[in-house]
Amino acid sequence: MARLQNKVALITGASSGIGRATAKLFAAEGAKVVVGARRQAELDSLVAEITGGGGQAVALAGDVQHEDYNQALVALAVERFGRLDIAFNNAGTLGEAGPSTEVSEAGWANTLAINLTGPFLGAKHQIGQMVKNGGGSVIFTSTFVGYTFSFPGLAAYSASKSGLIGLTQALAAEFGPQGVRVNAVLPGAVETEMYHAANDTAEKRDWLNNAHALRRAGQPAELARAVLYLASDDSSFVTGTAQLVDGGISITRS
Repeated sequence: MARLQNKVALITGASSGIGRATAKLFAAEGAKVVVGARRQAELDSLVAEITGGGGQAVALAGDVQHEDYNQALVALAVERFGRLDIAFNNAGTLGEAGPSTEVSEAGWANTLAINLTGPFLGAKHQIGQMVKNGGGSVIFTSTFVGYTFSFPGLAAYSASKSGLIGLTQALAAEFGPQGVRVNAVLPGAVETEMYHAANDTAEKRDWLNNAHALRRAGQPAELARAVLYLASDDSSFVTGTAQLVDGGISITRS
């Protein structure tokens, strides 16, 4: 049975990786999807793939750092599909890495703008629309990094992703009475463009993969299924959670 039948979902960071896999799964489960990312060509190919399979999708390219873009995504959902039920704020960046004493102010600010301020601005407008509809589900992509433990040289990334968990809890408490659930999914290493960029040798990938209890990295489709659970009525009594979907790296490294 299609778990998202008659639902409208918005996904950012949808041009590749977890966001793209989630958009395809949501559409397969009956949702009408609005997809956003910075790369127009990749969004166009995603929409073509979804509509070619009988689904409904529309795309809008832009940068989640900007409030007007987040507002425009919500407006597009309402204009094309009449409502908004689900929002997956997934866009993110590893940002400037390296010794914390050498991280630039601009690099710090940019990482937080994409990973924390952008999702906040998205939720601000998404939740406002969901309240009009009587409720909905907002999901953020955080990470195990900065929650169970972190790695040296990832201060901005860790801080921004930890901040998302605090934001999850604050919004869940504030808007639960109005029927809006807010949760975060915390991946371990997942084979995405970011994973390969940060782990550019076989030795690095082997070390990271073996740090997980399952001795491998995850696949985007595996994370998409976890996001589907949080988006659907299967999790109707779940809000304010930081849901680890990390292949056990937290228990092996903590």
